[in-house]
Amino acid sequence: MTAYLLAIGIVALIYCLLALGLNLQFGLTGLVNFGVVAFFAVGAYTSGLLSLQGVPLPLSFAAAAVLAALLALPIGLLSLRLRDDYLAIVTLGFSEAVRITIQQESWLTQGVQGLPGLPKLFASWGPVSDAAIFAVLLGAVAVVAWGTVRLTGSPFGRLLKAIGDDEAALSALGKDPARFKVQVFMLGAALAGLAGAFYAHFITFITPEQFIPLITFYVWMGLIMGGAGSVRGAIFGSLLLMVFLEGSRFAKDWVPGVSEVGMASLRLAAVGLALILITLYRPHGLWGGGKSQ
Repeated sequence: MTAYLLAIGIVALIYCLLALGLNLQFGLTGLVNFGVVAFFAVGAYTSGLLSLQGVPLPLSFAAAAVLAALLALPIGLLSLRLRDDYLAIVTLGFSEAVRITIQQESWLTQGVQGLPGLPKLFASWGPVSDAAIFAVLLGAVAVVAWGTVRLTGSPFGRLLKAIGDDEAALSALGKDPARFKVQVFMLGAALAGLAGAFYAHFITFITPEQFIPLITFYVWMGLIMGGAGSVRGAIFGSLLLMVFLEGSRFAKDWVPGVSEVGMASLRLAAVGLALILITLYRPHGLWGGGKSQ
């Protein structure tokens, strides 16, 4: 039972990192990124492939974050010319292009066969390796959350909020929001890449089927339920989402006559209903208040 709870905690903290990155992009700056899973996948495969070549894990993690940020650069530049709805379509298409590329370029990624045998973080620690991963992830989430709060209170953070609130008014004041939008988009992508590296070296086996748009959907759900623009909302919303997803696995014990396939649909329906109710009665999220905190 302890191993199961640790595994759930690790996955929940990975989602916290993804949500914190999305919170920088959308919660502060208003950039609609429907391609979160693309940068997540890039981070996982970058770190996984480098580690299989003997690159130390700290360097492979750094490379995962850097490459994800560099791939976000052209998308960030596109955000300067696209309205929110078109940016959402572009990022969604980008995520599918990344997944298909990973699937088809078997010379590099081994395609649908995936990458088995990835080195696990703290594997030499034996039975306490998962506890060590959890502790490092908890520290990473705490550092990112602290950094986001500090950034929000800085002149740079206030400028990002101004971009999200009214970009036209900011431009009328003589400020150029272009480079700031690109920077924050790259920063959010780097966090997604880092989350992907943690995921790869916890699971130790990755395939293209693990990086589907549903992951992006989950991250958005966690952020919306918690409260976009709020650090607490990003973190606690992700944790709440994990409680819904994992807690509903045990629903089959008290819902008779439902198959495993039907239960999977029922789980998504329950999470969707929770999202609708929160949107109706708490439009700023359970922990959001319209400003980052």
